[in-house]
Amino acid sequence: MLIAFAFVCCQQPEPRPEPRVTRDEVAVAAKVVGLDYDADELELARRGVGDGLESFERLRAFDLENSVAPAFTFHARIPGIGAPKPWPAAVPRGRAPVARPADLEQLAFADLATLSELVHTRQVTSTELVELSLARLKRLDPKLHCVVTLCEQRARDQAAELDRELALGKSRGPLHGLPWGAKDLFATKGVRTTWGAPPFEQQRLELDAAVVEKLDRAGAVLVAKLSLGELAMGDTWFGGLTRNPWDVSKGSSGSSAGPASATSAGCVAFAIGTETCGSIVSPSATCGVTGLRPTFGRVSRHGAMALSWTMDKVGPIARTVADCATVFAAIQGADPRDESSVDAPFVDLGAADVRGWKVGYVRGDFGDAAVETRRLKELADLGCELVPIELPEYPLGELFVILTSEAAAAFDQLTDRGLDAQLAQQDEDAWPNTFRVARLAPAADYLRASRIRRLLMLDVAKLFERVDVIVHPSLSGKWLVLENLTGNPSVCVPTELGAGGSPGSLSFTAAVFDDTRALAIAEAWQRATGFQLAHPDLR
Repeated sequence: MLIAFAFVCCQQPEPRPEPRVTRDEVAVAAKVVGLDYDADELELARRGVGDGLESFERLRAFDLENSVAPAFTFHARIPGIGAPKPWPAAVPRGRAPVARPADLEQLAFADLATLSELVHTRQVTSTELVELSLARLKRLDPKLHCVVTLCEQRARDQAAELDRELALGKSRGPLHGLPWGAKDLFATKGVRTTWGAPPFEQQRLELDAAVVEKLDRAGAVLVAKLSLGELAMGDTWFGGLTRNPWDVSKGSSGSSAGPASATSAGCVAFAIGTETCGSIVSPSATCGVTGLRPTFGRVSRHGAMALSWTMDKVGPIARTVADCATVFAAIQGADPRDESSVDAPFVDLGAADVRGWKVGYVRGDFGDAAVETRRLKELADLGCELVPIELPEYPLGELFVILTSEAAAAFDQLTDRGLDAQLAQQDEDAWPNTFRVARLAPAADYLRASRIRRLLMLDVAKLFERVDVIVHPSLSGKWLVLENLTGNPSVCVPTELGAGGSPGSLSFTAAVFDDTRALAIAEAWQRATGFQLAHPDLR
């Protein structure tokens, strides 16, 4: 053995082939990402870069579905971040008597409690509510462009079964028989799931997303798959621009464009959207409805299109905070099919007494001093203690590389196979170019951004050691990026109509896994102001 080993060691190694990249090409690649190597370093790196190129090509030849997640999970709670502070006792929601209106169209903007009471007292059937919803969707969609696919037969069959169950005394809960709409990135068996993008326009995923399963069990009736900006960005999809019901000359914002538009227009009782960086909050604020972006991991994303594995969240869009709380109670919870999902306590505090609650705010955050004074006075009138705070300083724009890198990986085959040319939007800020640019981001810098993100999460958690919630404007890029990186829950609520006739918006943010407190303060404020009672006129 020793002789043989010596013989092998004495053999001349076969010459390695010349690297596929030149020294100048390595220099340019380094310069693109802000690195400067000297001549010796470039020559040493040349073979490794060439070998890496071949490795990358082999990796790209391996087919991956969008549903395959990376071999790591992100959690909003990390060591050093404690559990939410104890909640006060919940106030049970009363059941006020409700009478069937002469014209069911008057129920188009009714809240979930009203609709549920009418269904459970059997004054109105689920079938009637479903037909009302389908009729409004058909009538208003030519103006709004919010519908991708109507689920007519599925909805009618489900409503009929739910009416039979209720006649036998079986109720599935407060959502029994109520019509809802799904953002068209949730898989729905027997119905196409288009992701708003031409390459997937006829895609059928033969499974139900976790949120569809849970709402089916809760007795809610899916009436339509609603539009999203293609691949979950903006409000433009292959069917055009989804419109804002308050001003149909404008878009509804995105990417949960259809869910917000349809809810605002009284076409569905509620809808389910997703947010990666503003996709629930922005359209909710624009369309004058209430949206909950839950803590990251509170709702399973199984069966939903993946855009960013560490930032995607699922949440309700509805007319009121109470409605969002009711829907959230039905859809939240851990799911082994989504490794980032968690079980965490949720208590619906109802009409809670928020006197003494500490509400943080950043001075000057609202831009308009009169608006800021008015918002803070409304909270002071509720008995809240207002606490000025300062946000920690972080390079938030630079941390956006986390989202773009993950999105480019989620849709790498579109880029590799030239399918990105089929997308409707092709400008500098659209996905095709964003994916291409993100593919040049160094993996080491993606991980550096993730490490900075961890520090940001810890510093934001410290803010909630001083306050119960933070109030801030909804449509603030600073807040949208920060909160979506940290995973904090936020409730977006409409304010009074502005000079242009459309509502403004306000958001309440709480500590991670304290969705309970964010909802409670938002509901208390909403009950006191009543701004949610305004609705667009679409006659």
